[in-house]
Amino acid sequence: MHLPRNLISHLYTHLLHTTHPLSPPVLLLVSLEPDALCACRILTALLKRDYIPHKIQPIAGYNDLARAGQDLVRPMRTTDGGSGGVVVCLGVGGLVDLEDLLGLEEEGGANYGGVEIWVMDARRPWNLSNIFGGHGNGGTEDTELPTKPSGVERGRLLRSYKPGKGGIVVFDDGDIEEELEGEREAYCALEQMPEVDEGDDDDDDEESDEEQEYDDANQAPTSGQGGRKRKAWGDEEDEDSDEDERPAQRRRGNASSSIPSSPSRPPRRGLLTTNSSDFSHSDSISRSPSPAHAQVSKQPSARTLRRRLIKLRAQHNRVLDSYYSLGTSYSEPVSSIMYSLASELGREDNDLLWQAIVGVSSLELYGRTPTGLGFSANTIKQGWNGSRGDRIRAVLRDEVRRLNPTDLKDLARESNLGESGGVIPTHARSPTDNAIRLSPEPRFLLIRHWSLYDSMLHSPYLSAKLHIWSDAGRRRLHKLLAKMGVSLTQCKQSYTHMDMELKRGLRERLLKFAPVYGLDGLVPEAAERGAGKEGWGFVRCWGWKACLSAIDVGVILGAILEVGSSVHAAPALPPTPQSLDSNGDVVKQAAFDDEAAQDAITSRFWSAYDALCSPALLTQHIPIAQHLHRAILRTGTALIAKHQIRHLRAFRMAVVKEGPDAALFTHAGALVKLALWVAEAVAEMEGKKGKGGAGNELVMAGLDEARGVYVVVGLGGGGTTVQSKEKEKRRAEKRKRRDEKRETRRREKAAEKQRELERRLANGEEDAMDEDDDDDDDDDDDELETEDEDSEDSESEDEDAAAGGRGKARRLGRNRFGIAFQEVIEETGARVKVDSFEHCVVEVRKEDLSGFLEQLSLKAIVG
Repeated sequence: MHLPRNLISHLYTHLLHTTHPLSPPVLLLVSLEPDALCACRILTALLKRDYIPHKIQPIAGYNDLARAGQDLVRPMRTTDGGSGGVVVCLGVGGLVDLEDLLGLEEEGGANYGGVEIWVMDARRPWNLSNIFGGHGNGGTEDTELPTKPSGVERGRLLRSYKPGKGGIVVFDDGDIEEELEGEREAYCALEQMPEVDEGDDDDDDEESDEEQEYDDANQAPTSGQGGRKRKAWGDEEDEDSDEDERPAQRRRGNASSSIPSSPSRPPRRGLLTTNSSDFSHSDSISRSPSPAHAQVSKQPSARTLRRRLIKLRAQHNRVLDSYYSLGTSYSEPVSSIMYSLASELGREDNDLLWQAIVGVSSLELYGRTPTGLGFSANTIKQGWNGSRGDRIRAVLRDEVRRLNPTDLKDLARESNLGESGGVIPTHARSPTDNAIRLSPEPRFLLIRHWSLYDSMLHSPYLSAKLHIWSDAGRRRLHKLLAKMGVSLTQCKQSYTHMDMELKRGLRERLLKFAPVYGLDGLVPEAAERGAGKEGWGFVRCWGWKACLSAIDVGVILGAILEVGSSVHAAPALPPTPQSLDSNGDVVKQAAFDDEAAQDAITSRFWSAYDALCSPALLTQHIPIAQHLHRAILRTGTALIAKHQIRHLRAFRMAVVKEGPDAALFTHAGALVKLALWVAEAVAEMEGKKGKGGAGNELVMAGLDEARGVYVVVGLGGGGTTVQSKEKEKRRAEKRKRRDEKRETRRREKAAEKQRELERRLANGEEDAMDEDDDDDDDDDDDELETEDEDSEDSESEDEDAAAGGRGKARRLGRNRFGIAFQEVIEETGARVKVDSFEHCVVEVRKEDLSGFLEQLSLKAIVG
């Protein structure tokens, strides 16, 4: 089920009115990323104000989510001795079937036992069983079929919906209502369809098939498919639909354990029996003698109806499969949705607004764009790109102006100090100043907490544009500073201690000389009289304690989650214990210490959680962020200088397996940042060579020697796969062969009729000829009916192509490495662990990496 955006406060208001001192605590499952962390802070602030008990559980991946379902969610059910309650998933579970993963799916249907699961996730595509299904019998009684609660219309919650009976509720940010109407129609149609067994439709066995259908109609099966387990929608196979290969399914854990990407529902037994009876009735009439035999024989037979049902099912399946094959992308940040909830409740304030701003601003640090995880070479403006991102940032700017009005006495001060003209604020206006302000932030890194030189040197945008990894690039940076009139002595000291005149004129000098080096969009334009300020960043001060921008806070939080609370805690996770023989050789590798790893992950989460609302802790962890980005610059420079970035058939590949910073990049978040740095640098180099920067797909692997695995991430995407092109070619060949076969059959039929007509005329059988002509007409009708079905199949393919055109527009530029990874896993049997919520991030055994990448080069995304 899904909750429309205009009813975003409906469930929370009901929770507020029904909570009492004995109510079970609300369980928050939070992914380890800054956006979800900020959303968690906003929600916990609301719960604290309303005295609603709650507890927080950090979730690192699908294994953690399944473990939380077994240990925390299932015991909450009334059928297991619990009291029901609410589970909130923040940045967790949007891409998978939560019924199955949390262990709520049972033989008679989903058993929620009064547990209601709220899902807020920015990742796409949605799992359709969550947004159009997700309702059960509530766990109150053992019914064979799940009962839909009142107030739900085709998966959409209405204002009359009464929570409390359990189910999965997805908070819609607008995508579901605006873009998924076709998928809704297909899903609901499949859910209501009776089950049929897709057996052979061999013409030679037509009579036996009819008798079997007659027997099946008289003996209603106890299961929808005669003892055959129903497939998930995404796994349906259709022999008549020219679908040669089923789409890749999402998996978690080992390669053999799959996560269903589409619903698996119990059969509609009553509907199936009724339809089977109708089929047998029409079949018996068609075979029984009657005066109206000519009319009855022209009605569709049971076999025809069954084939139509199978084809209709296949057509709907193709709609769902097309949606799942779009590739991954990102929509509205979770922190923005949570701030909308707070605003709807009238609880917004500066603290909640700041947390929402940090969450939204952090998306660009991880390359999370509306087209998926990757680097977009066409992005000029900073921040979360895309039209929706611009709208969100515009709303946040309006909220900043509303909640932080400028006093009249400060207007003259801004004019004198030049703040209204674009000077970067570095300190508060008073000891009690906690306001949020708009600031013309340049695309530098941690500029308030570093020197100007180091901030420019470690900026991914500036590094790519100036080719900072080479000596020529460093000289280019020095020349830019010299043209700006800034000496190396000045720019290498702390920015806050630089000459005030230099800081006031920095923006004008950058605007003048940056275009010479192709640095368009390095700093935003100054706004006139405080109006507009598109592209400006956000800054908050805490008196004399600290002054931080939203991007700075996102960088620090990410470093805490990826590195830890200490620079020397470089190994991402505890090492794997090993056994040695008498000679000191490794003879046995013990199991990885999951408990120690979980403790390390939990420790990092709580460190970042505490730091988000503490300026002292944020400034304390700034050296960790600086250490991480120095390592990114060193490692990226080494990869380029040593020519270790290889260009394969459809993507570029780089492997980090040695060096002083290799241990840092065993964490997926840190590896993604390094990959984004390299991708932007490679795109700039290709652009300088006249190749237009096309083809930004990059696969990067980092070696975790302690565990014997490579962490692999795929960036970029869009277009189709090599396999998809081959599939389209095979489809065209099959259509051609079918058309040729149909034309041959038509010619043979006409020739046979002509020979029969000549024979009858020669024998003088005019009377019998009329009756036989009627029979021939009936046969022709059957033939035309078959051809109509074939044409319907072709039309369905055309509809799919039209829908594919819509999907192709949605697919443009999306990251499809997750699908390609899954195809390689199924074909090679490589030992791969898919545990990350980012499906383009996997772990591959050290010995299997070469074969994995070799096969991936044939499957990966191409232009």
